[in-house]
Amino acid sequence: MQVTNSPQQFAICLSAEPDSDLDPWKVYRILPDAKAESVGCLRVIDESGEDYLYPRDRFEILDLPAATQAKLLAIAAESMG
Repeated sequence: MQVTNSPQQFAICLSAEPDSDLDPWKVYRILPDAKAESVGCLRVIDESGEDYLYPRDRFEILDLPAATQAKLLAIAAESMG
């Protein structure tokens, strides 16, 4: 599945390097980035709270209902503030 221009997208991490700020099987928010996608990457907000590029093949993009996306964003906002 290709990254779309929808306001919010999420992906589940399928694998991570031991020293990365990713946890396998965790859901992450991804940000639209056509340039990153053109080189096989996704821009992901990782455990550090910052967005970084990661290889696309480490993720499966999720097609979530708007209500579920809103809940995930609310949880993220609570954990950041």
